[in-house]
Parts: sequence; C-alpha cells; structure tokens
Amino acid sequence: MCNPVYSKIAAVASILFLLLSSRVVAAEKDNPIRWEKDIQQFEALDKTNPPPKNAILFIGSSSIRLWKTLAEDFPKRKVINRGFGGSQMIDSVYFFDRIVKPYKPKMIVVYAGSNDINAGKTPEQVFADFTNFVAKVRQDLPKTRIAFIAIAPNPARWSKVEQFKTANQMVRDFTKTDSKLDFIDVFSAMLGDDGQPKPDIFVSDNLHMNSKGYAIWVPIVRSHLKK
Repeated sequence: MCNPVYSKIAAVASILFLLLSSRVVAAEKDNPIRWEKDIQQFEALDKTNPPPKNAILFIGSSSIRLWKTLAEDFPKRKVINRGFGGSQMIDSVYFFDRIVKPYKPKMIVVYAGSNDINAGKTPEQVFADFTNFVAKVRQDLPKTRIAFIAIAPNPARWSKVEQFKTANQMVRDFTKTDSKLDFIDVFSAMLGDDGQPKPDIFVSDNLHMNSKGYAIWVPIVRSHLKK
C-alpha cells in the first residue's frame, strides 16, 4: 500500500516541477539569446554585402522583417532592414552594439511592442524598453534621429488594443520632448469606418500585413523620412 505521506510529497513535487518548467519556458521565450542565430546571419551578410553608411535603419519585429519591398518603397533613400520576427523592444536594446551601432545610421525607424504586450508585458514596460533604446542611441549615435512606428491594430490581438493605445500614447508624448524623436502614427489609417482593423490588409493569420497593409504604411512613413 502506498504511504499517504509519500503520495503528498510526490504530488507537491510534481506541482513544483510544473511551475519551475513553465518559468523556464517563459524565461527562454523572453531571453534575447534566442535570436543569436538571426543576429549572426545579419553579421555574416554584413561581411559579404556591407550595408551603406548614413542610411535609414529599420529595426524591430516581423512587420519590419516581412517588409520585403522596403528598398522599392523608398527608392530615393538608403535603407537597411534588420527586423527579426517575434522580437520585442528589449531585444533591439540587447543587440544594439551588433545590429545598430556598426551601421552609424542617420535615422532609425523602430517597430516593436505588439509582441511584448502579447507576451504579458505592460505598456509601461514597453515604454521603458524604448527609452532604454533611445538612451543607447544618444550615447553612441548622438546625431541619429529615431522614429517609432505606432503599435499597429490587428484582428488577432484586438483584445490588447487598449494596451497598444496606452503604449503608443506614452511613446508619442515622449517623442515631443526631443526634436530628434518622432512618432509615426499608422494606427488610425489601419482602421475602417467601423473602428475595427480593415480586414483586407492582413494575411490569413490576421496578424501580419499583406501588400495592402504596407501600402497604407508607405506614404505615412515616407512623410517622416523627410524631416
């Protein structure tokens, strides 16, 4: 017959193991090191095809990574795409010395925050990570301008929209304090007359944009590149 004391100990041990395992998985998902292969690929590409100096660096999550027509959309600009899908704002901070600083860009266009909030971070955390990114730029690239593309609305994460709005407003207010900071508001342009995300501008996952979505972004972003 099984000892009831041992059974209780075993049950508690199982619960502790599950809790620890879930924390480990969460930690791995939030650990910037998970992007090491992506960053190494960027560095390898830089060696074989050095990016232009004094260019506009686009960095952030999958909305940047999947922007395949970036160079075509801004033909009069020298652009560099260093988006890595699934990344959060803190990841761009972590890899700053490897995929931002070496390029010495005249401008950085950032898109991040959606993955952060979807992973459980608060708007305040997203804002804090962005200000940390700005601080690193100011320290090493003091003449570089920074523009933050608003966290975009989408059907897949519509339940998070109020948090997106809060983070966007915090960043928008912050950019007003520095002439070298800018906020690119794509949010409202992506909504229909019903106040919901336009359904025809997303691919099947209702998260990432299709060509119609990027067509909305291009003129809005372009207007900020002239500053």
